[in-house]
Amino acid sequence: MIIGLTGGIGSGKSTIAKQLREMGYAVYDTDSEAKRLIVEDTHVREQMEQVFGKEVYADGIYQTALVAQRVFADQSLLAQLNAIVHPAVKADILRWAQALHNSTQFYTTLHNSTPCFVECAILYQAGFDALCDKVMAVTAPEEVRLARAVARDHSTIDKVRARMRVQKVEEYIQRADLVINNDGKTSIPTLCEEIIRYLSR
Repeated sequence: MIIGLTGGIGSGKSTIAKQLREMGYAVYDTDSEAKRLIVEDTHVREQMEQVFGKEVYADGIYQTALVAQRVFADQSLLAQLNAIVHPAVKADILRWAQALHNSTQFYTTLHNSTPCFVECAILYQAGFDALCDKVMAVTAPEEVRLARAVARDHSTIDKVRARMRVQKVEEYIQRADLVINNDGKTSIPTLCEEIIRYLSR
């Protein structure tokens, strides 16, 4: 059973993902895996060079700042970047889930039995929800999310608010099968137990 885990900035979805790992569940972090694929996947590297030029891997090192600067200035480049990375991540999620299915370490199957989780802030935008049997959305009051993000990223309130404005938190809540209120009043282990109980019904 593949479960999507999503939520806006400061919602605490990564904290919940960490707790689920500690409980023994497999969790795929799309952010870190996308960064890995950009560096390691030959086909992805070829496409990146076609769009951004050879300098995108100057001295064999992926130039994150260069790409970020260009896509920020040109939305068409952002669309091209997503068109390269999202399909690669989607295929990798399926490989990961299949590997779990074949592993004696887990009882997980692709769409049955013990859940495995896909953590992704842009689950719906990237179309990864199509791979999921259920979607869990993590939310919290705006002031709580704001305080968490400012403290975590050492950012300013204005910058965090700007990031919040572009995220479609209402969509997360409306489309999710289960909404987890991570307002800090309930412990993370308790919230994760709530998720597992829901999935066990």
